[in-house]
Amino acid sequence: MLSFYICLRKIPPMTEPRINPNVSVDCVIFSFEDDGLEVLLIERNAGQNRIEDDLLALPGNLIYEDETLDAAANRVLRELTGLKNIYLEQVYTFGDPARINKQKDQDWLHSIRAHPEARVITVAYTSLVKKSNFKISPSSFARQAMWVKVKEVPQLAFDHNALLEKALEYLKHKIYIEPLGYELLPERFTLAQLQKLYEAILDDHFDKRNFRRKVLRTSFIIPLNEKQKGVAHKPAGLYRFDKSKFHKI
Repeated sequence: MLSFYICLRKIPPMTEPRINPNVSVDCVIFSFEDDGLEVLLIERNAGQNRIEDDLLALPGNLIYEDETLDAAANRVLRELTGLKNIYLEQVYTFGDPARINKQKDQDWLHSIRAHPEARVITVAYTSLVKKSNFKISPSSFARQAMWVKVKEVPQLAFDHNALLEKALEYLKHKIYIEPLGYELLPERFTLAQLQKLYEAILDDHFDKRNFRRKVLRTSFIIPLNEKQKGVAHKPAGLYRFDKSKFHKI
């Protein structure tokens, strides 16, 4: 009994991780539906203080002193939205001294942060997911989490509209060097779906014949001996990606 008591005394007390008040991470998570590109946003909870806050935001928060940026991004995304095991990529770092200039943001920070006046440097991350594969479960200071069409995104908290634009620029570059459709489209898809994806990311419109001719000249789109089923219109042929053969179209 005595030895057990001694062992218990050797266990160090649990301590809360220390928060770095000057560094945060924000996550720009995209998904795609037939009618366009969507981004995951949260509705902020003002905590115990009742303040007027109707600004949506990207999922983000301060990092802990003892964690890497990548670990922080994954933790924050999981805590605020329930999404986990997501591959995240760094996009950009935002450090303008005037990042927090909206009164609603200042009021919200005073209601929830220990150091609301601290200057915060934010590292933005992005990812592409099939939203049907994930269940959103908001918690912490996220009262709600929702998918919003990129073209319908309102004014966001802080400088999050600029973060969103930077992530979109990143996608526009990346779509020419990686098969993004592999992450956003069904395993078997039509060329019409692929064209809508390119048009949504590049914010452009392509001639149907020219797009299909260019796509079919590549080796990364593999035609299947299958067609759509259960559709009201004439069923279209189905295709799949071969990631190992992707190159610019």
